[in-house]
Amino acid sequence: MNTDHTAPVAESKAPASPPLMAQQLRGENAAVRELLLALSVGFSLPGPLPQELERKVAEGDVESLEALVARAESSGLLQPDGTVVGTAQHALLTSTSTPRVHALQRELVGCFVAEGRPLGDFARELARSGLADLRVAAELEKAGDRALEQHPGLAAQLYDEALLAGADELALAARRAQAVSATGDLDSAGRIIDGLLTCPDPPDLRLGVDVAAAIWAQRGMLARGADVYTWLGRARVGSSGPAAAVAMIGCGNLAGAGEMFPAGSTPASPTLLAVAQAQTAAGILESLSVDPHQGLPILIHASDMLNASGAALPLPETPGALAALVALHSGEPHLAETIARSAATAGQGGDAVKPRLFLLQAWSSMQQDNPEDARLAINEASKANHWPLVPRDEFLCAALEVGLARRSGEVHGLLMAWERAREAMLHTTVDLYSLLPWGELMITAARLRETRRVSHYLDEAWTLLRDLGEPPLWAVPLHWAAVQAALLNDSPAALAPHAAALARAAEHSLLASQLAAAGKAWVSVLAGKFKAADVEETARGLNAVGMPWEGARLAGHAAARAGERKDMLRLLSCARDLHPQGNSAGPSPDGQSEVRHAPGTDQGNGAGQPDASVLSEREKEVARLVLEGKTYREIGEAIYISPRTAEHHIARMRRRLGAENRSDLLVRLRLALGPEDPQHENP
Repeated sequence: MNTDHTAPVAESKAPASPPLMAQQLRGENAAVRELLLALSVGFSLPGPLPQELERKVAEGDVESLEALVARAESSGLLQPDGTVVGTAQHALLTSTSTPRVHALQRELVGCFVAEGRPLGDFARELARSGLADLRVAAELEKAGDRALEQHPGLAAQLYDEALLAGADELALAARRAQAVSATGDLDSAGRIIDGLLTCPDPPDLRLGVDVAAAIWAQRGMLARGADVYTWLGRARVGSSGPAAAVAMIGCGNLAGAGEMFPAGSTPASPTLLAVAQAQTAAGILESLSVDPHQGLPILIHASDMLNASGAALPLPETPGALAALVALHSGEPHLAETIARSAATAGQGGDAVKPRLFLLQAWSSMQQDNPEDARLAINEASKANHWPLVPRDEFLCAALEVGLARRSGEVHGLLMAWERAREAMLHTTVDLYSLLPWGELMITAARLRETRRVSHYLDEAWTLLRDLGEPPLWAVPLHWAAVQAALLNDSPAALAPHAAALARAAEHSLLASQLAAAGKAWVSVLAGKFKAADVEETARGLNAVGMPWEGARLAGHAAARAGERKDMLRLLSCARDLHPQGNSAGPSPDGQSEVRHAPGTDQGNGAGQPDASVLSEREKEVARLVLEGKTYREIGEAIYISPRTAEHHIARMRRRLGAENRSDLLVRLRLALGPEDPQHENP
């Protein structure tokens, strides 16, 4: 055995290979190996060491501690800072029996407890090493509790490590499920909650129900979340009453919501979280009234408070998402975008909620005719966490893609988006907070002659609104979508009740007022009996309630049917003001697109009228049918060609006449072929 404490330092600097290290350790005496093992386990110098080693030193069975340390340092196994060389530490821990290592670890934990020192991150190392010790588990559990509301991802890791250390799985289940669900892993969270709720007397029951309801909502099945609160009952709901009310209102159970959160209820405590939850329920209840204007500021306050708290609570819907939805339903998409962005920046609801907040930003951008911003927000949603979009968000995203494709006028893109939406809708159900995407799909289904695909969902939506007393704020956008679908289907009978509903709501809603006027304007345009000034006023009114694309579309179609050139140019100018983007757009399946700009008709000096001589006779024949408002299929049936051939003819006419979109083409065809009397054109 080497006893020369003055061995050259240079010899101890180069780390030995594992085999050489193991051989070197075998060459040391047992006391040095025992000291090095204790330090490898986590004991430190200076400080208490394992009792057995201290007893041997005290009784003189081995050299003094100073001599042992000097021997270990001179052999290059112990560094000057008191830590064991990495290869030596690994060799010691792997060659020593697991029971022996765990016994030393438990003794070390006892030293920490006796001194009143927290284990800190060392508890995590102990758990990962396989040590089962309830003291370690308790410390990890407490650390997870501290991280749960603001750092759920860290909390999930700590709870998993607590289980490794021997924590009670059932007692930890609700909190662990909350942490896991906040990271976006709904499947794992759902399995944990199922295990909890099937127990006879589950601990943390109310929290478990909150998590279960939030998971159901994200799965696009809000009514099942409301059922969980019904199962819990009023007597046990406690501080979860506001969340229960939000879920129940969302699925049309107004009476149940009133039982869980009676009108005038006060927060469970004066904390930011409790007040935010109570304000969320109060804001949604207010949004159902005939005059719902106070609902939005209440929800904004709730969102601000939850942002300030930094907490990721399990909720059926966050106040940020609800405030953004109410703003969209009120005709204020810019405000909705701001609210959703602030909530996402603050991490409201955790990673699991971020995609929804980004998608609501995208919807706001789409409604404001900013497709590029909408695409960016959709991209942010897709990478907001490591999990695929949950069914509720996938459905919203699919409806967004449909809306963007419809507005771009790209046929192929719209058909692809529609197929994605058809699949997404099979994985979700109708609730109050999903009416905007259902409205978008209603319009597109009418254009694609696919109304049967959505009819039963829409029946559920109208039933839901009736159960809630036809709240104007929530009903108005869906009535507007139904008006557009009726116009597309050329169904005045279907249009009438929705137009009447918009007229009734106009007294308390600027959005309803403008949409009612827009419905009348469309009818007059399609009938060919309109005044350019009235249509322009209505189009600019749509822009005032955050719907510039709809306003531009109305003006563009009116321009294509105007009887006088000055009216046509006036309306085209209005359309360009509302929708100034210059990139071209192809026709949509019903033969229309938004107005971009029409350079050939934009010349006040009258220069350059389109020449019909550039068109073949067959193209002129197709052109006359286009001016009558015929679809590709109807054109094909009229002149015995396929719809695809009709589409190709129209595309060639656009190129030859220099038209950039559908409305521009209609204007140029009218100028080229002379006055026409089209009977119908879809809005």
